[in-house]
Amino acid sequence: MASSGSGGGSPGSPCGACKFLRRKCAAECVFAPHFCAEDGAAQFAAIHKVFGASNAAKLLQQVAPADRSEAAATVTYEAQARLRDPIYGCVAHIFALQQQVASLQMQVLQAKAQVAQTMAAAGPGGSSPLLQRWPLEPESLSTQSSGCYSDMYCGFGDQEEGSYTR
Repeated sequence: MASSGSGGGSPGSPCGACKFLRRKCAAECVFAPHFCAEDGAAQFAAIHKVFGASNAAKLLQQVAPADRSEAAATVTYEAQARLRDPIYGCVAHIFALQQQVASLQMQVLQAKAQVAQTMAAAGPGGSSPLLQRWPLEPESLSTQSSGCYSDMYCGFGDQEEGSYTR
């Protein structure tokens, strides 16, 4: 049959996945709703290289139709991340974000400590209204458990933003 128009192209044109695979796009094509004719071929190329077209089709067919769009986006992201970093894939990005969160938590603690010192130096009644309203709960932010899986990814500020070590 002719391709479905839900792939983003005109009726009769293949979806991005079928365009990449150089095959006719069937009306019931599992890829059509998720890979448009314009830029879907480039996205699907990463999926095909990492997972294979057959495995991607099986995966999408096993997911509930309501969740397929999210699954297609997730598989696309993982495939692109796996091409950028074949060993760690998207986990490397997760580790970098965890490191950034831990670093920011440490900066907040340092800022709160500095505010507390300023308030203590100003004495009672001598502090500014801004400093009187500042919440001081250093216990609420713990840098002991940053959620990292490995200590080699969890240095506070010893690496550039967005970087990670192996």
